[in-house]
Amino acid sequence: MAATQMQGRGPPKGSIELFSPTYFAACGLGGIISCGPTHTCKSVLRVPHTSELCYIRIRSNTDSNPAVTPLDLVKCRRQVDPKIYSSNFSAWRSIFAKEGLRGVFFGWAPTAVGYSFQGAGKYGFYEVFKYYYGEKLFPNANKTVVYLGASASAEFLADIALCPFEAVKVRMQTTLPPYANSLREGWTKVTSKEGIGGLYKGLYPLWGRQIPYTMVKFATFETTVNQIYKTLGKPKESYNSLQQTGVSFLGGYIAGIGCAVISHPADVMVSKLNADRQPGESGGKAMSRIYGNIGFRGLWNGLPVRIAMIGTLTAFQWLIYDSFKVSLGLPTTGGH
Repeated sequence: MAATQMQGRGPPKGSIELFSPTYFAACGLGGIISCGPTHTCKSVLRVPHTSELCYIRIRSNTDSNPAVTPLDLVKCRRQVDPKIYSSNFSAWRSIFAKEGLRGVFFGWAPTAVGYSFQGAGKYGFYEVFKYYYGEKLFPNANKTVVYLGASASAEFLADIALCPFEAVKVRMQTTLPPYANSLREGWTKVTSKEGIGGLYKGLYPLWGRQIPYTMVKFATFETTVNQIYKTLGKPKESYNSLQQTGVSFLGGYIAGIGCAVISHPADVMVSKLNADRQPGESGGKAMSRIYGNIGFRGLWNGLPVRIAMIGTLTAFQWLIYDSFKVSLGLPTTGGH
């Protein structure tokens, strides 16, 4: 079935056949474009506070909106110490006065490479699993169940590619002086001292955070987009490209709010584990010790700021991805 058969007067005509290997490869490339550059622009910042170093990573930042970076920075420091700043504005004044802009982009190389791999897996494999689960294996299954299963499967694989680069990046960003000054140096130091396993010690908590996050991101997006078109009262194909990508932006914003809430406790714990896990300490023991120190409320430090940012940035990520698909003559995601 050719992509052009589903376009109506929307996206431009193309010659890529839907659900072909070329289609899935194109979706993977769209994921790279959506995730690689956008995550590179997130606040990759070394954050010292007394004896504790913490790096809090947000899932979806974008070159299209770099002004949101200070929100991530403030969120991170408030997760370390909720009393460190009296307000966001006072935080920004203090941070820029002391550190400037240069530290914001420290560690960009492992960020760009890692999230490019993750983006390819997240979006490319999602399209693969959504097609095979929904059309081949379980054609009568509830669509939301298909979205959840496809996104969970895709993120499981994507995180395996991301984890080594995440490990190097976190070490670079949470130590002063820096653990390493480049991706190559950091990779070499980790593997020479700890072996390949040192690059994957955060994989289980990464799955614990990212899989629920991605399930919410994709299932909520698809459901929201379907509901938007239902509310508008016309089929998706009756709207032009700009209108369809506008729906993608709105659906992405709503999905981002859900993502922020569902993943925040694990986001805090992953950051704490990378910064404060003691040599030889098991993951379970480390999490128990950390939870004992910060308590249940500590798992939610910085959530309001994260909600504001993730909603906006997830919207831009979906906008970039679907705009790329449109440029190839492919339909936007959802609304079928």
